[in-house]
Amino acid sequence: MRRYALSTLVATAASTALAILPATAASADTAVLTYGSADGNAVSVGDVLTASLASGTNATLATSSDGTSGITCTESTLSATVTANPAAPGTATESATSQTFKGCTSNTFGVLGVQSITVDDLPYSTAASSDGTVTVTAAPGRAIQTTVALSTLLGSITCVYQAPSLSAVSSNSDNSLTFTNQEFTKVSGSALCTANGYFTATYAPVVDSSVSGSPAIYTN
Repeated sequence: MRRYALSTLVATAASTALAILPATAASADTAVLTYGSADGNAVSVGDVLTASLASGTNATLATSSDGTSGITCTESTLSATVTANPAAPGTATESATSQTFKGCTSNTFGVLGVQSITVDDLPYSTAASSDGTVTVTAAPGRAIQTTVALSTLLGSITCVYQAPSLSAVSSNSDNSLTFTNQEFTKVSGSALCTANGYFTATYAPVVDSSVSGSPAIYTN
């Protein structure tokens, strides 16, 4: 990174798109999102899908796509509500309602601590396709936004970042959702805020928390 840490995510976000890549070809009556197995029960509209960081991994918010300095968070969660789940192949949709970050630190010169990382303006729309691609978008005319509050040698600063959309890849092998170097651009904040932020994180397993036992989610 450069002088100061920053970024966000997401929504958020999530922030925020909770589906998993197909492991096997779907039968004619299989839904895009199923739980328990790839040919399991269809996820119901209204069900809440949740995920935390994959075991042993962190969420990182870097100032460059290949940088090693910036913000590292040991905890992060996603939550989304299913709004449509058609037959496969197709695209399921979700409303990304929550993305949180905790245990965040920075190794950027001048940054003394990370006060908070907040995904703004939720919910966001999520499209989870049968090919495993997941796209998160804001309402028309808006952008995905994250606010980062930092303690620095010069006092507290607030950095606001936006992205037109976010992309992720899902996998049925470990029921994961992975964001890699998703770029945000600073739209307001102190001159100490870096111009860009790159979000990387893997969430696994993605589960249906509305079903007893919270079974893992698959995409077909």
